[in-house]
Amino acid sequence: MIATRVLAIAVLGLCFVAGIVRSEEDPAAALTAQLQGLTQMTGQFVQDQYGPDSDELISVSKGSFSLLRPGYFAWDIQSPDSQLIIADLDYVWHYDRDLETVTRRPVDTGTTASPLQVLGGDIETLRQNYSIASLPGGVFRLVPRGDQAGFKALTLSLTGGALQGMEVIDGLGQRLDIRFSELTTEAGLTPADFAFTPPEGVDLFYHEQ
Repeated sequence: MIATRVLAIAVLGLCFVAGIVRSEEDPAAALTAQLQGLTQMTGQFVQDQYGPDSDELISVSKGSFSLLRPGYFAWDIQSPDSQLIIADLDYVWHYDRDLETVTRRPVDTGTTASPLQVLGGDIETLRQNYSIASLPGGVFRLVPRGDQAGFKALTLSLTGGALQGMEVIDGLGQRLDIRFSELTTEAGLTPADFAFTPPEGVDLFYHEQ
């Protein structure tokens, strides 16, 4: 389950819809343009975790997510273990319900930011920190230019104008395949939906950077 927790942090609720890619746009601009009309989204996910550089299935996790742009998201793993990753404009919280621990880190929009934060619509950040390729069939592949990101590569699969799947290769070569379903962009979310208060009795780990 430790590897599952590491990979859960790597994805951090990267969930959004996409529009039609224009052939005359560079990949960074095309990816950003597809996010302009999105303000919120909720849905379900299933994620398959594979071993380093292999097709050996290690675990299957399921859960739900919510997203409110810019800067708010929640990634709730409900099985086989129970975890919540939730963020506002200031902090990213990781609540491991099984271990009864809460970790808090400041939001980082630089080279160590999560994929969701980096892909929030800043074209210059995308161009500076990622090599982006637009592939046939509505697929984007992002490779960090530096070694401080939490993953080696990120592939987004887009079908019919919506994000249908995502593949993450972490720093150890492990692969996480994520499939999305029951997507809606009219959930009526507000910033208050992403407020988090640690439950009583849990172990707290607060990091300043």
